[in-house]
Amino acid sequence: MTAQPDHQAGRPGFNPPMGTLGQLREALSAWGFPGDRQRFEEELDATDLDDLTAVRELTQAYRHRVLLRYDPLGMAALARPTADVEAELRRKLEEAGAR
Repeated sequence: MTAQPDHQAGRPGFNPPMGTLGQLREALSAWGFPGDRQRFEEELDATDLDDLTAVRELTQAYRHRVLLRYDPLGMAALARPTADVEAELRRKLEEAGAR
C-alpha cells in the first residue's frame, strides 16, 4: 500500500511524522516537492553515515522542505515573482545605507 497524503496536510500546524529515516522517506514521497525523495536518497548514499553531523544536517534540510511545502506563508514566499523580491531587497539595502 502506498502512503496517501493526510487530509490535514496544508493546514497550519500540520506536521507529518518524520522522527525516523523511514518516516522521512514516507513524508518526502507523499508530501515533498517533486524529486525530493530521489535527491534525498542520492545525497544520503553519498554521505558518510559515521559523520552524524552531516546526516543530521541532511535530514533536517529535507524535513524543512516537507514543512515548507505545507506552510501557506512559506509557499507564498516561494511563489513571489523575482522582480518583487529584487525590489524589496533594493529598498532594504537603500534603507540600511541611509542609516
